[in-house]
Amino acid sequence: MAKDQKGREGDYLFTSECVSMGHPDKVCDQISDAILDEALRQDKDSRVACEVMAATGLIVISGEITTKAVLDFQKIARETIAGIGYNDPELCFDTKSCAVMTCINRQSPDIAMGVSSDKGLYKEQGAGDQGMMFGYATTETPQLMPMPVSYARAMINKLTELRQKGKISWLRPDSKSQVTIEYSADGRPRRVHTIVISTQHAPKVKHAEIVKTLKKEVIEKVIPKKMLDKNTIIHINPTGRFVIGGPHGDAGLTGRKTIVDTYGGMGRHGGGAFSGKDPSKVDRSAAYMMRYIAKNIVKAGLARQCEVQVSYAIGKADPLSLNVNTFGTGKISDRKIEQLIKDNFDLRPSAIIKKLDLLRPVYLKTAKYGHFGIENQGYTWEKTDMAKSLKEQAKKYE
Repeated sequence: MAKDQKGREGDYLFTSECVSMGHPDKVCDQISDAILDEALRQDKDSRVACEVMAATGLIVISGEITTKAVLDFQKIARETIAGIGYNDPELCFDTKSCAVMTCINRQSPDIAMGVSSDKGLYKEQGAGDQGMMFGYATTETPQLMPMPVSYARAMINKLTELRQKGKISWLRPDSKSQVTIEYSADGRPRRVHTIVISTQHAPKVKHAEIVKTLKKEVIEKVIPKKMLDKNTIIHINPTGRFVIGGPHGDAGLTGRKTIVDTYGGMGRHGGGAFSGKDPSKVDRSAAYMMRYIAKNIVKAGLARQCEVQVSYAIGKADPLSLNVNTFGTGKISDRKIEQLIKDNFDLRPSAIIKKLDLLRPVYLKTAKYGHFGIENQGYTWEKTDMAKSLKEQAKKYE
């Protein structure tokens, strides 16, 4: 239990992290989603479950893909790597010199029986797998995201912007951030307790310059001044050197940053990763739908926090369960909010895909910049177009 400088009892700390598009795991996520985007661009009925591994000088693409699309895996992988910024052989991993290996199979016919309505036991498209998915929203930030992960993501995206625009010449693609927020006992953010930024850099830049520049150009530009104080702890490249990075510094895998991809640990996670999966996989589509629902509930003023869980059985269209938790902040009971959801949202996989228009090639952006709380990217699951209706309908329960 934390105490601030005034000694308040009951305050607590919560920390979230974020990683950049140059992080080895995120390199893999982006290649997986770039392949998915190209498959959907050519064939909206594509079934894609694409996994990528990255290491020094090597990309391995594997998984199950059934599509009419003609996919040039080498080209997609190299263009994605180049777009991230790995274009220099001195980084020991670059778009021209790395080997790209592929090992792709078709989707299992047993899975296809459950997912494709014309092949299986049921007339409707079923869920692509069993599992549970969560969505979360909170009033802590304008994006209705938890503050720790929102600030951590904003700093990473600022670093990316500065690097890609050439405003800081010594920045390299791989970076990580971490933000600790001090909360009051009733769960309201008080202040930024600690900030950590670790970024890959050119060999010749001095540590003091890195610290000075990133404080000015990233932290002070991203973190609201009112949330910082003289006691805020800041660590920038705390080891003193971060030249070796990306897949040369650490192997990467698709789907290994599930908490970074969602709510920074603030909301629960069902365990299923997103990248490389077409929307017939409810790991992705239902998680997006749960975010959409939770965000509209919070925007409607029905709760200050909201977490929504849904679960499915493979091959079955209707969800098995639905659960709402507003953590004691709801204007009406959680069970009444559940009824509102059932009255207003169709949670069958085909209906989710249609409602959120998920057969568009938009997924590479999610792997680059974040899946939730990101503005101006055309994410349908970030809309709050149901908030007004939910607010009106909730009046009958008051």
